[in-house]
Formats: sequence, C-alpha cells, structure tokens
Amino acid sequence: MAFKLPKYIEPDFTQEKFVNAPEATLIASPRDKSAPDNFHATSIFPEYFKINGQWLLAEDTRMDCVAVYENGKIHVREFRNVKQGDMVVVGRTEDCEDGIYVHTDCFESDKKKEAQAFAFRQSRTRETAFSYDYANLIELLKHEKETGGYVVWVMGPACSFDYTARENFSKLIENGYVNALLAGNALATHDLEGALLGTALGQDIKTQEPHPNGHYNHLEAINLINRYGSIPEFIKQEHIDNGIIYSCVKNDVPFVLNGSIRDDGPLPEVYEHTYVGQDTIRSHVRKATTVIGMATVLHTIATGNMTPTYRVLADGTVRPVYFYMVDTSDFAASKLGDRGSLSAKGIVTNVQDFLSNVTKGLGL
Repeated sequence: MAFKLPKYIEPDFTQEKFVNAPEATLIASPRDKSAPDNFHATSIFPEYFKINGQWLLAEDTRMDCVAVYENGKIHVREFRNVKQGDMVVVGRTEDCEDGIYVHTDCFESDKKKEAQAFAFRQSRTRETAFSYDYANLIELLKHEKETGGYVVWVMGPACSFDYTARENFSKLIENGYVNALLAGNALATHDLEGALLGTALGQDIKTQEPHPNGHYNHLEAINLINRYGSIPEFIKQEHIDNGIIYSCVKNDVPFVLNGSIRDDGPLPEVYEHTYVGQDTIRSHVRKATTVIGMATVLHTIATGNMTPTYRVLADGTVRPVYFYMVDTSDFAASKLGDRGSLSAKGIVTNVQDFLSNVTKGLGL
C-alpha cells in the first residue's frame, strides 16, 4: 500500500464565530520567565490567534507554553524563555471567544468512526494486533525518506543490549531512515561497551552470558572514551566498526545525549545541564515529522511533551506529525497519552522484535 498524508483542513474563517471574534488580547510580560495573569497555555494542536484582523497560526508550537506576538508572527515559548516586555496572548477559551481558536479536528480521515456505547478491545494492549500498524509505519518511513521528512528516534538502553537490535538499528541509520537520535548516557555507554568489549552491563550481547568482572565493563568504556575526549575520537583510535553510535558518527546522524542524576561518568557528549539538553532536543523536534520512542518511558514522554500534532513545511503545507511509543508494557503507551501526547500510538512489544519487523519490512 502506498502511503498518503492526510489533507489539512483549514478552519473556515468566513464563519460567523471567526468574523465576529474579538482581537486576541496581548499583555506585556511583567518580568523575565513570567507571563501576565490569565495567560493562554498552548496545546499540541494547531492554534490560531486573531491579531490586526488576521487569524495567525502558531507555526512552531509545543504544549504548556505561552504564545508571544512578535514581528508579525506567533512565537511559542517556554516560561524560562519569556522576556520582560514580550507581548503575551491572554485568554483561556478555545473557540474564538477571546480571539483564540484551537483546531483539534484538523486532518481528513478516510475512516468514518461511529461512536459506540459498547465495543470490545478498544485500548491498545499486549493483546492488540499490530500487523496493520507495522505495515503503516513501514510505508510511512519510506514516505519520509522519499520526501525529505525528519524521523527522530528516542531510545532507551535496552536497545543496545541485544546484538541483533544494534545491527538492525544500524541498518536503519545507514539506509537513511534515521535523521536524529535522542537518548541518555546509558544507551550510548552500553552501545559503545558492546562495540569495545562485546557486552552491555557486562553481559554478552550475543549469548547473554555474564563476563567475569563484567560489572566493570561499562565503567572501562566510559573511562576510555573520556580519556580520548570525545566519542568520535574513541571510535577512531579504538577502530570501532559496529553499533548504534558508531553508525551515527559514520553517517553524520546527530545524536543528543541527556544526562540524569544517576549517570555514571558521564560520556563527554552528554548534556549535563537539563535545559541546554532540552533546547537541543527541541531543535530536532521542531523539524520532526515522525517520532519513534523505544523502551524509555520518561524520555519519550519528555519528547512527546515537546511534539505537536502538526508541522508547517517550508512551502506552507501543514502535515501531521506521527508519534509511536514502543514498549513491553501497555502502561507505557497509555502513560504517554495521560501526559498530553494524545496522538501517540503505542506498539506493545520488545525493541528486538520491533526492529527486526521494521527492517524486514523495509527489505534491509
């Protein structure tokens, strides 16, 4: 089946509620990192603001931020990035009453869903059949590669514990299906440990047998990488030729590693300041057209909270952003929805099987 993006349905601004809507109210921020009272908090959906008689779309948004009018455009900013004097939109209605419109039903669908009072198996659990999801995802990845989309992968350390999973993800990188990788210190540490010593947390990545004194292995890897001063230099000097991070370096795919309070080391490239790391993540989310989170609930939720349901392309076209959460627990997918990432689709499986199915489906 050929993948086709659904068409964006722009609001009908000739409707009475738009024509008669008041102008959005703009009030200057009283100080840095602070919005005026009754500020409008943004969502994951397209939002329009009536200013000078025009309905302006916030082209680059994320949830739980404020809308600032500047230089004829709407800019969506985290509270920490609000500056004193910024003209912030205030008002907490969403259907034109305050010159604000939140556009929730904005993409055409060829499926007509009828509400039913009673139906079986509506949630996505380990009992859900995911074959159709795989088929759609595979066609989506092909479409993204062919049309210049931006596919961001969010990965937990479990992705590096298995030889085949590392090999399959490397194939995705080498064949252009990965535009950016978001992870923590652990994913990179154990992947590079695997490349150097054949283990992840001291366990053989092929046989799963523990190596003698293997609990030292990840620390040895961190220590050696820090001695070289960078991951690329470590790869060069140690003649590393396999793994997820190696493939990123080899193929110039950016990777963003964020630190946590429990990190060992960490590696030289790990962002130790939370908000510098968050800004770097968002620099990739701002371009993302598909996001796939694997085996990392909190990191995926963090990315999901920065990801809107839509993307405005360079030619002005509005398209959906697709978001997948892959985990062995059905709780993980529902957790993402509970945190506001309502468009996320869960696939309940382990990352080894998921990556095998995706690479096989892509013919890699």
